[in-house]
Amino acid sequence: MLDYDGDTHPYLQIAEILRHRLSGLASGQPMPSEADIQAEFGVARTTARRAIHVLREKGLIYTVQGEGTFVGAPNEAPRQQRKVPLYQQIATDVTEQIKAGKYLPRRPIPGETALLQQYDCARETVRRAMALLRERGWIYTVAQRGSYVSPKESWPEN
Repeated sequence: MLDYDGDTHPYLQIAEILRHRLSGLASGQPMPSEADIQAEFGVARTTARRAIHVLREKGLIYTVQGEGTFVGAPNEAPRQQRKVPLYQQIATDVTEQIKAGKYLPRRPIPGETALLQQYDCARETVRRAMALLRERGWIYTVAQRGSYVSPKESWPEN
């Protein structure tokens, strides 16, 4: 699909492919994430990011930090506002799984990479969720080992 031997950089080729796809989407529709672009085209994150940057500079898309990239200009079409930030949603999901017994006290919870793949989000989003879980007393982290469910007596009273 991409011509690596041609005179056009791969990120420009990807930007052009995405530009054609955008024509079929309404303003406010979500764009594929960097991770989706990486997977589809088999390129590095930097290449995916540069392709998105090209489209953003042309005014075809816009990005809302923590929510994603959307078609059109920010004021063109309303997008569905997320009521709860994604990191809080992840923390709530993990908390519910702990309460339900999926993750047991003093046992590991999924690592950053697993949560990144599950929620298709940025690493910083997962880190914020983990920090919130630690702050609330649901988990603790052991350096070089991972994060574990806190003993039941340490859980917050809800």
